[in-house]
Amino acid sequence: MSGADRYQGSATESAVDSEQIRRLLADSAPMIMPLDSSPGVPQFQPAIGLGGAHRQTLWGTLFPSRVKLYGTTERRLRLNDGDLVVMHDNCPAGWQRGDHTVLLMHGLCGSHQSGYMVRLTSRLMSQGIRVFRLDHRGCGAGALLARNPYHAGRTEDVASAVQMLERLCPGSPVSIAGFSLSGNLLLRYLGENPDELPLCLFRAVAVCPPIDLHRCAARLNSSSMGQRYDWYFTRLLISQIANSPLWKDHLPLAMVRQLPRRLYDFDELYTAPASGFESADDYYNQASSARVIDQIRVHTTILAAEDDPVVCSKPFLDLKLPTNVSLCLTKHGGHLGFIGRSGIDPDRRWMDWRLIDWLLT
Repeated sequence: MSGADRYQGSATESAVDSEQIRRLLADSAPMIMPLDSSPGVPQFQPAIGLGGAHRQTLWGTLFPSRVKLYGTTERRLRLNDGDLVVMHDNCPAGWQRGDHTVLLMHGLCGSHQSGYMVRLTSRLMSQGIRVFRLDHRGCGAGALLARNPYHAGRTEDVASAVQMLERLCPGSPVSIAGFSLSGNLLLRYLGENPDELPLCLFRAVAVCPPIDLHRCAARLNSSSMGQRYDWYFTRLLISQIANSPLWKDHLPLAMVRQLPRRLYDFDELYTAPASGFESADDYYNQASSARVIDQIRVHTTILAAEDDPVVCSKPFLDLKLPTNVSLCLTKHGGHLGFIGRSGIDPDRRWMDWRLIDWLLT
């Protein structure tokens, strides 16, 4: 275990008071667990000039450091309801049946071309890992192939993707990384039916997951800058579904005079009715992963930042984690930022190097 691990179960552990736990969670200083002598996580130190949450978040988005990937094979996956999504397969030279495979899932309004998806694929391939990047319904190369939207609770799509990897890579251990909304989706997938998961699953990492969707929506609406993020994501989502098979004339969104500016309103008018939920509140209650994380049995790491302007970090402090789930909660990092100081890793993408460590070891 690494980072800010939390544990429970024995009388000795229960004697650790909650304030001490909170201090341990305050940064990513290493904490050695009982019966676990694995090395700790290098403490995250923001790059000079990028100490603020918004700077970390915006820098990570505006300067994604994309690299060129060669030999990508597009594979269409038909889901149970007939919709199609696209998997982007990058197989390094020398990879053989039974070698390690990683599935990457992008965040809200992202795609296989998102900077963190491309960077990690390149880094993993350099270590001989075969990587699949999933475009969720209506995203990326699958923009016109789905009739139903993706959302934070579509665990059946993750299950279908893993089944495809089992067919293409028989005998290979499979690790999964989910970013932002997909981080919550991944945790839901791992925790809701743990006895039914395939044996191929090896490691999982959830980065900045909104494990309590209600509190994340409230956080966005609590500040002027948060409202800007809220409006930005809402605008992207509306643009994504407009003039596509995802648009539904019979849904409330098509009947409003003024388009929503908040994710909550978008989910109330579109996501919930399009996906079979009674309301946005019902969707958030059912899709939030916080209530099932304690059921996860796969070795899993959660990475989050206290200053994340999009995802509320307080629910992480209330989690009761099983011993196989580690939480690394840093003081800084923003949302999918984690741009660190030079000299710690081969470059300043602290997040990327931690994921490689957690996915492969």
